[in-house]
Amino acid sequence: MQLKHLRTVLQAENGIAKISAIAWAPNNNKLAVCTSDRVVHLFDENGEKRDKFSTKPVDAKYGKKSYVVKGLAFSPDSTKIAVGQTDNIVFVYKIGEEWGDKKVICNKFPQSSAVTCLIWLTEGPIVIGQVDGKVRAANVKFNKSQTLYTTDSLVVSLAANSRGTGFLSGHLDGTIVRYCVSDDGSMEKQGRVVTHPVPPYALAWPVGHTVAAGCDLRVTVYNREGQIAKQFDYSRDEKEKEFTVACCSPSGQAVMVGSFDRVRVFSWSPRKSMWEENEPREIQHLYSITALGWKRDGSRVAVGTLCGAVELFESSFYNFELPEIECFCCFNRRTVWKNKFEMTYVGPSQVLVKPLAPGSRGVILKSQYGYEIEDVRIMGHDNYLVARTSETLLLGDLQRNLLSEVLWPNSGHHEKFYFDNPNVCLIFNAGELSLVEYGDNEILGSVRTEFMNPHQISVRLNERKQNSAEDNKKLAYLLDLKTICILDLVFGVTVAQLTHDSKIDWLELNETGHKLLFRDKKMRLTLLDIIKGQKISILTYCTFVQWVVGSDVVVAQSRNNLCVWYNIDVPEQVTLITIKGDVVDVVRADGKTEAVVQEGSHQLGYELDEGLVEFGTAIHDNDLGRAVTFLETLGDKPEAEGMWTNLASIALELNKLHVAERCYAALGDVSRTHYLRRTIEIGNKYAEENVTLLPDGDFMGCPDVWARLAILNNRLKDAEAVYLEQNQLNEAITMYCNLHKWEEALSLAEMKGFSNYDQLREKHMQWLLDTNQEEKAGEMKEHEGDYNAAFNLYLKANLPSRASRLLQSNYEMLENEEMVYKVVTALVRSEMYEQAGELFERVNQSEKAFDCYRKGNVFSKAIELARYVSPAEVVRLEEEWGDYLVSNKQLDAAINHYIEAGKTMKALDAAVGARQWKKAVQIIKVIDDPTTVVNHYRQIAQHFASIKEYNTAEKLFLQAEMYEDAIDMYNQAGEWDKAHFLASQYLDTDRVSQMYLAQAQNLEQQGKLKEAEKLYISVTEPDAAISMYKKNRQYDQLSHEYLDIMMRLVSQYHPDLLQTTHLRLAQEMEAEGNFKAAEQHFLNAEEWKSAINMYRAADMWEDAYRVAKSHGGAQAANQVAYLWAKSLGGESAVKLLSKFNLLEISIDYACENYQFEFAFDLARSAMKSKMPDIHYKYAMALEDDGKFKEAEEQFILAGKPREAVLMYVHNQDWPNAQRVAEKHEPESVTEVLQGEAKEAFKRENYQRFESLLLRAQKADLIIKQYRDAGMWVDALRVCKEFLPSHLTTLQADYEREVGVKGSHDASTLLTAANNWEQSGDYKAAIDCLIKVTNANTNDSSLLIKAWTQAADLTNRYLEGAEAVEVVKILGPRLAEVGQHTAAAQLYIGADMIKEAIDIFIEAEEWGKAKKVAQELEPRYESYVENRYKESLRREGRADQLADVDIIGALDLLSEQGQWMKCLDTARQHGPNVLHKYVALYATQLIKEEQPFQALELYTKYDAPPFSQNYNIYKRIAIDIFNLTGLSSPDSYAQWAELRNMLLQLTESMKTSSDAGSSVHDEFNILLVISHYYASRCAYKGVESLDELVAKLSISLLRHTDIIPADKGYYEAGVDARAIGKESEAFVFLNHYLDICEAIEESNPDMLDYSDFSATDFPMEIPLPTSLHLSPAQHEEVKEWVLAVSMDQKVDQVLPVDDRMLYPASLSSGSGQSAPTCVISGYPIMSVRGRNPVEFKRVGMLANREDWNKVMMAVKMAPESHITDVINFISQWCGGVPMFSFQ
Repeated sequence: MQLKHLRTVLQAENGIAKISAIAWAPNNNKLAVCTSDRVVHLFDENGEKRDKFSTKPVDAKYGKKSYVVKGLAFSPDSTKIAVGQTDNIVFVYKIGEEWGDKKVICNKFPQSSAVTCLIWLTEGPIVIGQVDGKVRAANVKFNKSQTLYTTDSLVVSLAANSRGTGFLSGHLDGTIVRYCVSDDGSMEKQGRVVTHPVPPYALAWPVGHTVAAGCDLRVTVYNREGQIAKQFDYSRDEKEKEFTVACCSPSGQAVMVGSFDRVRVFSWSPRKSMWEENEPREIQHLYSITALGWKRDGSRVAVGTLCGAVELFESSFYNFELPEIECFCCFNRRTVWKNKFEMTYVGPSQVLVKPLAPGSRGVILKSQYGYEIEDVRIMGHDNYLVARTSETLLLGDLQRNLLSEVLWPNSGHHEKFYFDNPNVCLIFNAGELSLVEYGDNEILGSVRTEFMNPHQISVRLNERKQNSAEDNKKLAYLLDLKTICILDLVFGVTVAQLTHDSKIDWLELNETGHKLLFRDKKMRLTLLDIIKGQKISILTYCTFVQWVVGSDVVVAQSRNNLCVWYNIDVPEQVTLITIKGDVVDVVRADGKTEAVVQEGSHQLGYELDEGLVEFGTAIHDNDLGRAVTFLETLGDKPEAEGMWTNLASIALELNKLHVAERCYAALGDVSRTHYLRRTIEIGNKYAEENVTLLPDGDFMGCPDVWARLAILNNRLKDAEAVYLEQNQLNEAITMYCNLHKWEEALSLAEMKGFSNYDQLREKHMQWLLDTNQEEKAGEMKEHEGDYNAAFNLYLKANLPSRASRLLQSNYEMLENEEMVYKVVTALVRSEMYEQAGELFERVNQSEKAFDCYRKGNVFSKAIELARYVSPAEVVRLEEEWGDYLVSNKQLDAAINHYIEAGKTMKALDAAVGARQWKKAVQIIKVIDDPTTVVNHYRQIAQHFASIKEYNTAEKLFLQAEMYEDAIDMYNQAGEWDKAHFLASQYLDTDRVSQMYLAQAQNLEQQGKLKEAEKLYISVTEPDAAISMYKKNRQYDQLSHEYLDIMMRLVSQYHPDLLQTTHLRLAQEMEAEGNFKAAEQHFLNAEEWKSAINMYRAADMWEDAYRVAKSHGGAQAANQVAYLWAKSLGGESAVKLLSKFNLLEISIDYACENYQFEFAFDLARSAMKSKMPDIHYKYAMALEDDGKFKEAEEQFILAGKPREAVLMYVHNQDWPNAQRVAEKHEPESVTEVLQGEAKEAFKRENYQRFESLLLRAQKADLIIKQYRDAGMWVDALRVCKEFLPSHLTTLQADYEREVGVKGSHDASTLLTAANNWEQSGDYKAAIDCLIKVTNANTNDSSLLIKAWTQAADLTNRYLEGAEAVEVVKILGPRLAEVGQHTAAAQLYIGADMIKEAIDIFIEAEEWGKAKKVAQELEPRYESYVENRYKESLRREGRADQLADVDIIGALDLLSEQGQWMKCLDTARQHGPNVLHKYVALYATQLIKEEQPFQALELYTKYDAPPFSQNYNIYKRIAIDIFNLTGLSSPDSYAQWAELRNMLLQLTESMKTSSDAGSSVHDEFNILLVISHYYASRCAYKGVESLDELVAKLSISLLRHTDIIPADKGYYEAGVDARAIGKESEAFVFLNHYLDICEAIEESNPDMLDYSDFSATDFPMEIPLPTSLHLSPAQHEEVKEWVLAVSMDQKVDQVLPVDDRMLYPASLSSGSGQSAPTCVISGYPIMSVRGRNPVEFKRVGMLANREDWNKVMMAVKMAPESHITDVINFISQWCGGVPMFSFQ
């Protein structure tokens, strides 16, 4: 990088004219230069002189030459310049923002001594250095100066840091002092840094270091602690002069130092972490540099000299040669971004980004942490920039010049940036959304979300601040596709979270962040009031929506309507405008607001009522008067009312009572208007009376006004507090009385001890009676315990239902028949039959209760009562219920009741009428005679056909034998295959064929060939289809589409003719001259050679070459090129082959094809170097033809005479071979002689053989040949005669060869061994015997003989190491051949007892092994014993193993899977041994998912209270709980078995150490669960106990932390639905669906338990690993829940009882749990005066009603499982009480 010289700003003088100071303005627009004549010249950034002004002395009497300017500095806002002078003063000149503004002195700072230097910190005051050593600070705002610190040495230099928060001062004695004026987070230690050896006239403060230089010709870099980090020494450079001035780059990463005719630049390398010097550049005739100024954006440097010159430089890539000034190297580099922006890297951490458009200003991008900027990109329609460093991310708004730098460690550069919001940048990375506000160096907020669409994220940052100065920053985003989260970015808290019922595709906050609009996939637009938490749907089929800028007006589109909400607080008031196109934008500018609509190719603007829009703006600006004025112009427009209301509310909030009065008057609210007017009068009167307290006449200080306003706003407690603060208790009570708030008045009077409390109560009661509020009066009497008076008041108030409840809650009153009669009469008169029935039922008059229920159409209670009173009526009631629902048009609800009543036809009619088609299909399937419901079949089938569910429609048509309807359906749908299949199956074959052939021909005539093809194919007439396409194909106008279809049919139905057809078509097209098409068919027929021949015949060599190259490969292409060239001949052939680079290849090809003349012609013309090669190949061809003489000549011409010699040698023509060799290849003579000799040896002509090789001087070859042939005598003879030096070696070879033969012969080895043995060398004999192996003999007896003999010799003659060595070899061999005894004796002889024992063990001779161990080595006895056990175990001989190791035998039996035998054997050895193996077997069964078999095991062998078995018992129970298909009566036996096992276990645990422990409690809970399951199965077998079935299923929900939650809620919902409790069924099944969704997402946080707040069901449950239901059952549940959710008559909440709890909840208001009923699992409740059934065991109870039902069922069905349940309860609860019914 280089500095490009821009211009000379000021020309040099002929003498000394020192530039005393240079300064750049912080806004980069101005350059100030002070010349020697004390004039400050002002230049623009390009160096053009724009202004100047003269400086002044401290006093005019001293004259203008009485001082020198020593310092010049701009203010941080670039509008002032400070000038330091030697006449003891600093002037501050105000120069203005524009060129030519008047220059005036705005501040004067007299000093005690001359000023030597001056700087102006960006974050602080003016800093002044003085001759007396003081460093002072001048504050422009207060026009005061102060001494910062004092030294004893003159200040020679000042240098600020890059942040403008501190400075360095250099002193004449070399001292360098650091001082900070503000804390910037990285403040360094203050005070003396270091003492430099010379005065530091050149001083700079780069990042983290100090650079100082002076007259010692050294540039020294100090670190923060003042230690030398780097020193550049130029003292030996004779050309170098003292350093006079230094300047630091704005980034703090480079320093420029000036001296005589030279500038040096030092830069900090972040990668190397060290300072480096750029190559110095000398600038001739520049003289000493006296001033340096680096522009704040780092792009330019101004240099001032001793002679008055000022030079301006800019960063550049190019080197410009100037006459006097050379460019010198710097670190800058420059890039251009898409020809729109220029990026100048003025430092590692600073980049100047400047638009290339004329007149545009740049942006300085700088890392505040000093990191190197690696990458800069312009994004967001060229309005924003993104840059990266190694640790941070830099973002900038180029339009507003707002920059941010946030910590951002390297994340792989996978971020996505969105710039749709003008105030904040959205950054997505790895599922996390981060927000960075432009101009802020902190991340505004981060949230986790997977939805990166900007339309699903809305951010509002202080866009419309209201009546508060607090920051208002909100973010709305999606947690999931159905959940919106709204976050307060200031406090980091969630303001609201909303779950919607459909996926959300768009959302946006209003500018205040108080309202949110969002749209879902169903195109519904919804408004959320965040403050109130209210959600309302305001529009359907919404295709466009937008907030109007600067207001709360909403514009949306629904179909052809433009919808405008001028007052969104009243969403029902919407203005509709009919439009034709689509709204694309809403524009607000120039005092009007328009909705831009795209109508076709035109855009039209629909102007909105700007006045209505302006009203919102006035409200926002709190200009309520303007809002009133505007509203008065609206008159009676519909939208005016909502605006008056909104304005009134705002006025009251702001205490603008006059405005509020005007608003309510406009609304016609006389009472509020009068009330406010009276309030104003009271306030004015108070203000007049308290002028001293309220001098400005503001009556809002009046307590009565505050109290009345609180009353008006319904804040009565606030009004009460005001009155009480004023000690006005009577007024507070009167307020409540006047407002008829008697309860509050009485409560306040009682709390404050009001003296007239009793009179107040009486007054209240009288008021109630006077105002006919007998109900309230009755409540008071009831509360006071005066039930008779309350009863009479309720009847007087015509509230018989309240009177009925009072009677039912008071047993004594219930016995009063007169009272009962009165209430019943009143209820019947009021047609409140349900309450009358309940009262009759309470007084045990079931028949009358039944009649009342029936009259009131309360069929659910009528049926429930009928089950006990008159079971025969149940079926008829179900039918009546269905008829009632049908009469009320509730057809879908009537279906199930008809089914229960057995009225299938009515159920079918209801299903069809309700359009419940799937139910109709299920119902119609159970009708045996389809002929009776043919019309129903047709109607249902036609419905499914209309929705394109053809399979279902087909089944229905076929079941009703409407075959032709089914066929017509498929024909109309164009599914010919299915139609034909049905026609073939159900219609006559000929009829089908005729029908489809006729239809196909008709389609063919219509030109619908593809449809005709389908029909031809469907009737197996592919030839007709082929003929059709062939007939419609015209060769002169080739229809490629028809041709392709025809070929496809041929390939599909006549694949054997496909290739022939392609070939025939190709030949036809070749004859027609359509070569391209012919080529394609030749290729499809795999006849590419024919295509080549076609082109050759047509002399189309280019196409022939192309086909050959693409389909035949390189070889075929070369052949075609060769033939092409041959057809041309001469020079044309050479040029052609040279063009294809095939000349040499063609020559070779010609040779290969024996066309040597053509090869010689080509070579002579263009490649003479190939001539020898052609001669050689020609010779080879002649040789192959037997023309040896001609071949010899060609070999000689090819320069290969040796090949001629070899030719003759090959043909054994030795004379000619020798002739040619002697004449042309003498080196080959020897080779010829050797070849002839070899041939002579084969003919056994040894004399000729020897003579030829001797002539060739190859005696060694004679010896070798004789030796290889075994002719050792001749070999020794020749060697002795011609090579006597090799005779000794040859003789040794001869002797060794004879000795080796014996190693391959076992008999030879045995003979040798015998000889060695006879000679007494037993070791040698043994070695010979050991060498006898399978390798030299296959005789096993010979092997045994040899090894046995060797073993015998070893035992007799060898000892010590020799014996051991032999034994190690012989022992395994003997054992291998079965000689175990011999091998053992051999080991014993060598004292290898362990090995001998192993040999006997291997032979399974256990007795011998034991004997050896006992006699020779007793310590191996246990070893033998263990090996014996292992053998028995390995062989599975458990019976024998049991004699020696019972545990081992049992383990063996368990491993073999003989569990019954194992357990029978273990039982004989005590319970501990037995239950060890029972537990092992049970564990295996559990792993094999056979819990019932494990349960049977413990049923058979009992379940002892062993703590090690507890997990097995739990696992068995939980695995059975998780099984499916165990809810029917047939499953009772399994549940009973589990229940009995757990009962036996819990009873046993009572006498163990675990009694009363948490484990014991767990098993008691498992016992209860299994008891519930078993009882439920038993109850399901009895029709009258359906309610108990549902109760048990609901009670099981208390244990969903143990049983599968989805299974529990599903069964509870289904059983509740079965008894008509649809509200509870809906809640349970809806929660079941939520659990299923949570299981699929593996996210338990998705579950919402708000519906179960009144229950004691567990809220924290483990999610099952898989779903309990099948997909079909799951879908049935979803459909039912969806249907019920649309039914307004079904309450979608759980009912509560008098405790305000769910009836099944065991919790009570006092926090205690109610006892549980052992029959139903519900809490024990005393109903109708009946006491619960108590069992002998303490705490075991049953509800009397539930007990009576079960007892009745036992009597009605004694053979059912209920008897067993009663027996179990008797055993569990300590005895069953006597049967009785109370």
